[in-house]
Amino acid sequence: MTIEPATLAALAGVSTATITTVLLKKGLRNVWMRGTRPIRTGQPRLIGRAFTLRFVPSREDLATPESWSSPISTRAAIEAMPDGCIAIADAMGVTDAGIFGDILCARMAKKGVAGLITDGVVRDLAGVLGTGLPVWCQGTAAPASVTSLTFVNWQEPIGCGGVAVFPDDIIMVDDDGAVVIPQKMLAEVAAVAADQERLEEWIMTQVNDGASLPGLYPPNAENKARYEAWTKAR
Repeated sequence: MTIEPATLAALAGVSTATITTVLLKKGLRNVWMRGTRPIRTGQPRLIGRAFTLRFVPSREDLATPESWSSPISTRAAIEAMPDGCIAIADAMGVTDAGIFGDILCARMAKKGVAGLITDGVVRDLAGVLGTGLPVWCQGTAAPASVTSLTFVNWQEPIGCGGVAVFPDDIIMVDDDGAVVIPQKMLAEVAAVAADQERLEEWIMTQVNDGASLPGLYPPNAENKARYEAWTKAR
């Protein structure tokens, strides 16, 4: 399923910070995935549907190099990823084993996966960077995933960075990290967030002109009227 072009257009200039504020006003506080930091500067801001992957603690009879050839493996999961999705991997915050390395990330990039987000880490850093795949994670580690984790499934509800993520939820990620938007709320959130960004753009012009914050941020009735006049004049 693709996201409606009008919705994408509304979200084009919206930051994850704004999204968290909009969702907070709608009663959703826990939407920002902890530990999802960009692996390099200058990564593109992404919006897409979640393709979920789930790891559990390592169990020695299951988490072996042989498991990489299993029908239920990270390799098989990658082949199921649709073009344009954002892979969201629940690694339980484990940081001493890399869930994906350069070869897996290269295959994801080749398939058109938009990016990888995890509360864990990756391995083969130079190679991962060389694939060009945008990655948000907690860093890097040399050991393979099976030293600390067992991969169990894909496209089921997960918890990533302390946030519940369901398959096909909408993910937005930028330099501030990753945020989940429930799909049933997407159109409403997009409309409100776009207006919030415009309002904050106007507020910033006032601050740059020397205005003080009380009555401006948030705006009182007088400043709301000034903002509305500004939007009409644009």
